[in-house]
Amino acid sequence: MINFFTDLLAIFYPEVCPACGTLLSKDEKTICLSCRFLMPKTGYETVTDNPMARMFWGRTHLHAVSACYFFAKKGRVQHLIHDLKYKSNRDAGLFLGKEMAEEIKRSALYSEIDFIVPVPLHPKKIRIRGYNQSEILALGMREILPAPLSTDNLVRAIATDTQTKKSREARWRNVKDIFMMKNPEQFANKHILLIDDVITTGSTIEACANVLAAAPGIKISVAAAACAPG
Repeated sequence: MINFFTDLLAIFYPEVCPACGTLLSKDEKTICLSCRFLMPKTGYETVTDNPMARMFWGRTHLHAVSACYFFAKKGRVQHLIHDLKYKSNRDAGLFLGKEMAEEIKRSALYSEIDFIVPVPLHPKKIRIRGYNQSEILALGMREILPAPLSTDNLVRAIATDTQTKKSREARWRNVKDIFMMKNPEQFANKHILLIDDVITTGSTIEACANVLAAAPGIKISVAAAACAPG
């Protein structure tokens, strides 16, 4: 009986792949098998001096930096992240988070993570969107990685407008003083994994890392769902 109503519901509200728009089969969950195969992974998680890591050289000190997928305009990865951020598709974020975790758990650079820390949103933005997309990614990662999630130490104290279409300099001015850490001792001598959805200029990550650096002995690594090809 349950299967009957599930099939009936699928007729009127068919599930589609948010990455390519095709109908999902009964055996497919969240995204289609084709997109799982075709979405371009970076392989950055095992390379110390990958293009994303080099982006931060001379700007802030990070132990490791990686992104799971390459991001291209109107591509599968962009569609998936757009569904997460603007269409309340939390399953898309959980899928991406699990994929991110599967990649980095095999890398020695990301061993012994003490806390998973999503880039915070201002409470005003959370009320509008309903959730922090980076936190959804982190929840997906928690299904694979044993480290606890921390969402109340690094916080966004000032609401800002969107970073979209801003230059690198404008992005930096927009975020450089908006984060704060409530309790530096909580992260003292810990390996922190900072999570973001898409890294473009790196301004947000840089601003977060500069604040986190106030914790004595901290080691900061970064993982994102996507980045532009380097």
